Amino acid sequence: MSNPTPWQPWQTGQGAPQPWQAQSPPSMLASHADRERAVDVLRAGYGEGRLEHHEFEKRVARAYAARTVGELAVLVADLPAGPVPQPAASLAVPQTFQPVVRRQTNAKAIGAAVCGLLCLPTMGLTGIPAVILGHTARNEMERTGEAGEGLVLTGLVLGWLSTAGWALVLTLLLAVSLASG
Repeated sequence: MSNPTPWQPWQTGQGAPQPWQAQSPPSMLASHADRERAVDVLRAGYGEGRLEHHEFEKRVARAYAARTVGELAVLVADLPAGPVPQPAASLAVPQTFQPVVRRQTNAKAIGAAVCGLLCLPTMGLTGIPAVILGHTARNEMERTGEAGEGLVLTGLVLGWLSTAGWALVLTLLLAVSLASG
């Protein structure tokens, strides 16, 4: 029995497998994996601008129709075995094009705004919770840097207006009851 030939992938001591062109003789029948590797090399070449679209499509069709490894080798012989590494950008990206980091909105600020907006349908009953949540949220936002200033302001304004409205109504009722009394 003769020794295995150097191109056989199962031979030990060879290190990492080499590209598919060097693993088998040109007359060996191509496997599905051989065809897919050839198409991957074609895709990389097309992505790098080495092939025109019509030529890329033609070569891919021929790769899927190829019967032998030699036919596949002819299709990718003028292409590198993979994508060419691109040099890293040496210039920093301007701040204008950097992604915007969004701060988290304070939950109590949302609660203050909701309570403030509910003052009308509840006839002012949610005014005091809006004021309490608004001031608590402001203190938390100063410590944590969270967002929600507009929501806090909405809750505080509507809450204080509701509270002032109730205070005015109660004062007028007290005045009327003392005057009629």
